[in-house]
Amino acid sequence: MIRVLNIIEDTMVDGPGFRTSIYCAGCGHRCPGCHNPQSWAFDGGREMSTAELLKIVMDDPFANVTFSGGDPMYQAAGFAELAQAIHAQSQKDIWCFTGFTYETLIHDDQRELLEHVDVLVDGPFIRALHDPDLLFRGSSNQRLIDVPRSLYAGHVVLWQPGNILPTDVSPCLSPHLHGS
Repeated sequence: MIRVLNIIEDTMVDGPGFRTSIYCAGCGHRCPGCHNPQSWAFDGGREMSTAELLKIVMDDPFANVTFSGGDPMYQAAGFAELAQAIHAQSQKDIWCFTGFTYETLIHDDQRELLEHVDVLVDGPFIRALHDPDLLFRGSSNQRLIDVPRSLYAGHVVLWQPGNILPTDVSPCLSPHLHGS
């Protein structure tokens, strides 16, 4: 189960192209200047099953998927299950926005979700570093990370517009995937 505040279909602000964005409840980062402070409460929204969310995602054959919030990493197990189901049934790419850094997630309980995300937008929003011209993020400390390539390389590889995701890299073959 995932606690969901809202689902926006065919949005173009949470990653490239049309996307189904799932906004979850709960965020402990509480970044000053956050664009979505109504998502901070962990008891907000309503619980939805993987099957319910998967149907919504799969009903749009063209839109890719974004997990946002709130912070999906606070509900990592539920989102990992959903991401696995999405990838099992489609070629949709999955973006995930989080206030945690990649370096923290790679060693924590949220790693399972990380392993099923194609692009991670990481780091807290920092008002002093706000730049409205940045692509798909709010402050310059936040990074667009190509997760499969990063797991394969054993270090952060930044996503670039136009990168083909991620069928040309198999993290399963990486010596860095299990046990850093």
